Amino acid sequence: MFDNYFAQALGFISFILAMLCFMQKDDRHFKIMMIVMNLNHALHYYLLNAVTSSLCSLFAVGRTAVSLQTKAKWVASLFIILTMLIGYFTISQWTDYIAIVGSCIGTYALFCLNGIKMRLVVFVGSCLWLINNVIVGSLGGILLETTVIIINSTTIYKLHKHDIANKG
Repeated sequence: MFDNYFAQALGFISFILAMLCFMQKDDRHFKIMMIVMNLNHALHYYLLNAVTSSLCSLFAVGRTAVSLQTKAKWVASLFIILTMLIGYFTISQWTDYIAIVGSCIGTYALFCLNGIKMRLVVFVGSCLWLINNVIVGSLGGILLETTVIIINSTTIYKLHKHDIANKG
């Protein structure tokens, strides 16, 4: 019983880390916070015996860490192909494709974009993850993605406003 409370507490910590992540204006800080969030999320899923979700979170940690070191499009392509292969071997119903597409979009954003463009594409990925969480009935996931969408939208607005002020 204590394990479940601890796992749920880690899920709440993931929620807080996600809020902090998407408040970051600096791309490097954004990605570092994303790594920390996904490490915590991997442990959260593992303690809930959701091994596949835990492995996906660990994969996201690796992907994000590599995106800090390179913006090479071939590396993004490799991660997208690996994500699709994971999907090929794990998809059990058509709605599972929503998570795979969301992951691929996130990979593209982290490797190929920066600033507002990166956050806009991450926004699309978050919308897909929100749809996925509604379909699977994940209340915590719904709360997390809804909050991420709101915070990311606010950060996009602030970055846009900052860009306008600096051009004027």
